[in-house]
Amino acid sequence: MPIQSKSVRTIAASLTTFFITLTVTVALQAQTTTPPPKVISRGQSAGTYQAFPDVCRLLNGDLLCVFYAGYAHVSLPNTDFPKGGRICMVRSADEGRTWSSPAVLFDSPVDDRDPHVAQVSDGTVMCTFFTYEPPNQDSPAAPTRCSTCLVTSRDGGQTWDSEARVLAPGWPSSAPVRELPNGLLILGVYHEDGQTAYGGVIRSTDKGRTWSNPIPIGKDSGVRLDAETDFVLLKDGILYAALRGDKTNMHFATSLDLGLTWGPVRDIGFRGHCPHFTRLATGEILLSHRLPNTALHISRDEARTWLGPYEIDSTIGAYPSTVQLKDGTVLIVYYEEGQNSAIRAKRFRLSPDGPIMLPD
Repeated sequence: MPIQSKSVRTIAASLTTFFITLTVTVALQAQTTTPPPKVISRGQSAGTYQAFPDVCRLLNGDLLCVFYAGYAHVSLPNTDFPKGGRICMVRSADEGRTWSSPAVLFDSPVDDRDPHVAQVSDGTVMCTFFTYEPPNQDSPAAPTRCSTCLVTSRDGGQTWDSEARVLAPGWPSSAPVRELPNGLLILGVYHEDGQTAYGGVIRSTDKGRTWSNPIPIGKDSGVRLDAETDFVLLKDGILYAALRGDKTNMHFATSLDLGLTWGPVRDIGFRGHCPHFTRLATGEILLSHRLPNTALHISRDEARTWLGPYEIDSTIGAYPSTVQLKDGTVLIVYYEEGQNSAIRAKRFRLSPDGPIMLPD
């Protein structure tokens, strides 16, 4: 792509100023009485610790939810889990009312964690995750290695690749593949580099056969960003990234060229871990995240302002993901933290005053 002209850079600077000026958060009181959550997976064959879920709509109409399954927040190989933590999945054919028993999606010899799932337009189901490999006894001074991996399914998630592809060595990912209208695939990644950390993106122009090297976001900002980067495409073609802060607020950045270059990272105005975007058919953008507990922000003006936080559940596990159901309501999946943790789900309707929780 040609280098941006001076006029384009001027427009980019103006747009960045526009977002800096208008991106504010308005705290609103959450619904005080809500129906209890549905537990969609606990124990059984998956494991005593289940976390980091993600849900997507498949082309056949089913909902597919993937999650991490082990015995603790980090599940290194042991007697009960000789391969460490693994990726499991459950499926619903009735809009989240009932779910299948958990099945193992992928299990390599190392800790496979934080899975996310999406089905792209050619029918390929893509499950991204990262492997966690701490130093071994022979080289205890070596750094912990986390790398973004991908496994795919060509039959709607029934069977999966037996071997994972490493897409970004040394860069973990905590987001699903996003397909843009022109067919470009993007995936949020992030990286720790000494005393700093920042976000990034990898891109595929050939339906996932090959991927670019990571393009950093906020590398020289001076702000440590644990990132867990996710994206939403705004109606004017601007790509908007949300990035988790370490001991600071979530941040955001924008790109005018679909992720090739990025403006500066800016404070979004509120705390949040593991941001996840969903655009509703009615146009609103949902930004779900952890803190406070399991929470949600809503934008009705293309990410210029955010309403919330709305507390969805008092549990602190979170790492939530949302999907719109056929009746226009929204399903949110998230997890409990702690031993015997479970994957939970709630359903809500979006009103002018925010989410209204609904019974099963």
